[in-house]
Amino acid sequence: MAGSSSYHRGMSSTAAPTTSAAAGGPSLPQERRLVTEVPGPRSRELFARKSAAVAAGVGVAVPIAVVAAGGGVVVDADGNSFVDLGSGIAVTSVGNAHPGVVAAVTEQVAAFTHTCFTIAAYDGYVAVAEALNRLTPGDHEKRTALFNSGAEAVENAVKIARKHTGRQAVVVFDHAYHGRTNLTMALTAKNQPYKDGFGPFAPEVYRVPMSYPFHDGLSGPEAAKRAISQIEKQVGAANTAAVLIEPIQGEGGFVVPAPGFLPALSEWTTANGVVFIADEVQTGFARTGAMFASEHEGIVPDVVTTAKGMAGGLPLSAVTGRAEIMDSAHVGGLGGTYGGNPVACAAALAAIGAFEHDGLVERAREIGDVVLQALRTAQSGDPRIGDVRGRGAMVAMELVDPATGDPDPGLTGRVVRHAYEHGVIALTAGTYGNVVRFLPPLAIDDDLLREGLDVVLEGLATA
Repeated sequence: MAGSSSYHRGMSSTAAPTTSAAAGGPSLPQERRLVTEVPGPRSRELFARKSAAVAAGVGVAVPIAVVAAGGGVVVDADGNSFVDLGSGIAVTSVGNAHPGVVAAVTEQVAAFTHTCFTIAAYDGYVAVAEALNRLTPGDHEKRTALFNSGAEAVENAVKIARKHTGRQAVVVFDHAYHGRTNLTMALTAKNQPYKDGFGPFAPEVYRVPMSYPFHDGLSGPEAAKRAISQIEKQVGAANTAAVLIEPIQGEGGFVVPAPGFLPALSEWTTANGVVFIADEVQTGFARTGAMFASEHEGIVPDVVTTAKGMAGGLPLSAVTGRAEIMDSAHVGGLGGTYGGNPVACAAALAAIGAFEHDGLVERAREIGDVVLQALRTAQSGDPRIGDVRGRGAMVAMELVDPATGDPDPGLTGRVVRHAYEHGVIALTAGTYGNVVRFLPPLAIDDDLLREGLDVVLEGLATA
């Protein structure tokens, strides 16, 4: 990388770095630093081993071998330090290796690592359930069940809704992503890479149009009327167990529905005895500048699914909902060997404490202001940036062919590649692969955040 024009603040290995201990991680210098090309020799060595040992279907977006991470940086085996604008897909929101999470996990591992909650119960599981019952939208009586992944939570939410209503049909939306299990692949809209060749899929799943203001130009109520009309004509309210929606779509491209869309859907489900399930797997826990994205429009879902940011990097997910809905499942109908593992629960309690008491909701809003301002400034001079959207620290830049308005996934790929080759981790998204999504840890500092954005926009300018 010698001679690169991309050496900005923190790129020199001799610079006096800032550190991040309180924000997470082993006091790593909070700097972008390249000492080799990317990928470097040690990273290439790991990927040679991966090719020989790991199934080809397990892809890796950024070809680096990670050895440490914290605050707003990820460090690879070659000594390169990357600005992290992805948070492991919104997982390490509190900061990687957050000290509180590390301490809680260490203490729990020393006590016991597993009993299976359905065999012998423990406090941590119940404490996480109590926290989620308190924090999720609405002051009604709630119950929670814990699982391992977002897909598992969504699948169980559907099970519970079907049991409660005695109905089978589940309504989902264009551009939705809900997971990779058989049922959640059926719920997911995007074929490649998630569904192609893996069918047949679970039945009784019906897809309707999403509110996507950049593409459809409809108001929220207009888009809701269109979706509800399709449900009533093609499915029937009396057959519908649940309407399942991400309040802001994740993998689908960070699609923020027009105001009024979600409230109209919620009102329709209530009027028709349909369970309204908010998939907050990616949007939950301060990510959007509210503890849950449903709060932005005052939505009180019947059921909420959570995962990702909840446990500071450990695998844990949950279904939280109205007591009468959640208690519909018979004893033994919910559970799993690892669901609500005690170590993951300890991590979650520490992470939830940070979300509540360390100002991370407010910090997400501040990050959103910085990112949106930078991207909108760039958009004003670059017609390839078709849309900039998002809430809090969940922001997207949709790239298009300026002549036709068509999606431009090739350009998007080049921008993201430029970013990681110059020390910044950024992710793509979107049904057509033409969205750059920004999910920085809430522990990142403003200088590092702005530097990361500069690199991404430099990649766009030179692509």
